[in-house]
Amino acid sequence: MNNETTSSSRPKTVTPAAFDTLGLRAELLSAVASQGYTTPTPIQSGAIPLIFEGCDLLAGAQTGTGKTAAFALPIVQRLSEKIPVEKRRKPRALVLVPTRELAAQVSEQMNNYARRLALRSTMIYGGVMIQAQIERLHRGVDIVVATPGRLLDHAERGTIDLSRIEVLVLDEADRMLDLGFIDDIKKVAEYLPPKRQTLLFSATYSKSIKQLADQLLNHPRRIEVARSNIAADAVTQAVYEVERSRKREMLAFLIRKGGWNQVLVFARTRYGADKLTEELLLDGIKAAAIHSNKSQSIRTRTLAEFKQGEFRVLVATDVAARGLDIERLPHVVNYDLPQVPEDYVHRIGRTGRAGEDGVALSLVSPEERPLLAAIEKLLTYAVPKRTLAEFPATAARRSARVQSIKQADAQARTRKSKDKAAQLPAKSAEPRRKRAVEERPAPKTGRRGSRS
Repeated sequence: MNNETTSSSRPKTVTPAAFDTLGLRAELLSAVASQGYTTPTPIQSGAIPLIFEGCDLLAGAQTGTGKTAAFALPIVQRLSEKIPVEKRRKPRALVLVPTRELAAQVSEQMNNYARRLALRSTMIYGGVMIQAQIERLHRGVDIVVATPGRLLDHAERGTIDLSRIEVLVLDEADRMLDLGFIDDIKKVAEYLPPKRQTLLFSATYSKSIKQLADQLLNHPRRIEVARSNIAADAVTQAVYEVERSRKREMLAFLIRKGGWNQVLVFARTRYGADKLTEELLLDGIKAAAIHSNKSQSIRTRTLAEFKQGEFRVLVATDVAARGLDIERLPHVVNYDLPQVPEDYVHRIGRTGRAGEDGVALSLVSPEERPLLAAIEKLLTYAVPKRTLAEFPATAARRSARVQSIKQADAQARTRKSKDKAAQLPAKSAEPRRKRAVEERPAPKTGRRGSRS
C-alpha cells in the first residue's frame, strides 16, 4: 500500500482535550468516567478524532499511555452506528496482539465499552481448548481480539469469517515482529478485505515497523506522544553492577532493605525464572513465576494473586509479561538484561503507568555490559549507576542461610527415603529356589535327502 509521507502524515504533538470534546457517545463517556478518567491522554486526544475520520493511523505510544482506549472507544462507537440484524454476526473489527496476557487485557477493556452499545466481543489465543472459541464465534461476534497464530488456525479451519472486517488494529506491533509474527500477520491480511481501516500502534519505531506500515497502511496519518524508543519520564532508572552468582542475593537484599511489597522481576529464560523463584522462597520471600510453560489458567490465577498482594515478587519472562496491566506497580527489576534493547523500554513500561511514578532497577553482571551499552545507545543517555556499600557482608550471611536451608532440605529428603525403605517388608535371607524345568528331548533332525 502507498505510504508516502505528506505534511499531514508527519508526527505531530498532541494537546489533551476533554473527553466530551472528542465526539464520544454518552454511554462511552459514562464508561470512561466509571474507570476514574477525567482527561484523555495525549494518544487518546490525537488518535480518536483521526480514527473517526476513517484514515489509517501509525501511532507511536509507549505502554501505559492509554492506547487501548485510544482505539477501542472510536471502534466501538463506529460499529454501533450500524448493528447487523442477523443473529450470527460476522466480525467487523480485529485487534491483533502478541501475547495471551495482552489479549486478555485488551479484550476486558473492549468488552467494557462494547456491552454498553449492544456489541459482542471475544478473544482468541492459543494454549487453551479451541472448541470453546469456535462455539463463541458460531454464536456471532462484532469484535475479535486475537494472537496471530491461533487466529490463523481458525481461518484455516473455516471457523471464522474475516471477509467483513472494517478495522484492523496491530497493537504493540514491534513486539509482534520481535516474536517472529511477521509472516503470520501477512497471512492474516490475505483473509481481510482490501478496503479497510488499519491502525498500527507501537512503543518503538524501527525500520521493520516502517516496512510493515508500508505494506499494510494506506496514506497513514502519524502521531507520536513522545520521542520514539525512549523510556517513560515517570520511571526512575538505575543500574547495580554485581557478579552473576550474587544477583539473587542482591535482589533479596533490595527487597528487604526497601520494604518492597510488590515487584515484577524479569528473567531471560523459563528455567531461570523458576530457579530464581525457588531461591527467593528458600530465602523467605514469597514469590511465583509465570512463563510460556505454565498453562493459561495458572498464569491467570498467579497474576490475580499478585495483584491482590498474596505474594511480593512475580518473576516473568518477556513473552509472559508483555501486556501485563498491574495498577500502580511500584518496582520493576531486570534480573537479566534483555538481548533486544527495545525490550528494555517495554519492560520498564510496566511501572510508571497512567501518571504514577515507578522505579526500574537493573542488575548488571560484567558479561552484560555490552547489552547495557546497546540499551543506553537506544535511550541516548547513560542509565545512572548505584552502589550498596552494606551489601557484601549482608549478602554473605544470607547466602550461608540459603545454603543451610538447602542442605537441611536435602537431609530431610534422605531421611524420608530411608524411613520409607525401612517400612518395606524385609527380604528373606534364603535365596529363592529356581523353578525346575523338565528337560525336553531334542527334536530329531535328519540329513536333507539327496537326489536320486
